[in-house]
Amino acid sequence: QVQLMESGGGVVQAGGSLRLSCAASGNIFTINTMGWYRQAPGKQRELVATITSRSTANYADSVKGRFTISRDNTKNTVYLQMSSLKAEDTDVYYCYYSDWRSDYWGQGTQVTVSS
Repeated sequence: QVQLMESGGGVVQAGGSLRLSCAASGNIFTINTMGWYRQAPGKQRELVATITSRSTANYADSVKGRFTISRDNTKNTVYLQMSSLKAEDTDVYYCYYSDWRSDYWGQGTQVTVSS
């Protein structure tokens, strides 16, 4: 089993920045993918960004150039630096971990961007 602990959500004005963190613990495999998805009420969960254990990153088109994903493999932690935030970035952000066994999800952290 893998447990994910998210932090860093909150309220920010449009144009501002926030940094999300997610620490994984438990039975971590060296080869894995971590990242972030987001979901608004009544909508499907959508990709924000993922990063492999070799630091290959993938971004949704809607966040390219504004968000940066990174990770610290020594701490099993993934970060999402969000800049130039827009009202439409308001969502619950979920941390994601995947290895050959399964996918795991955090409980979610609310990000609210006020316009």
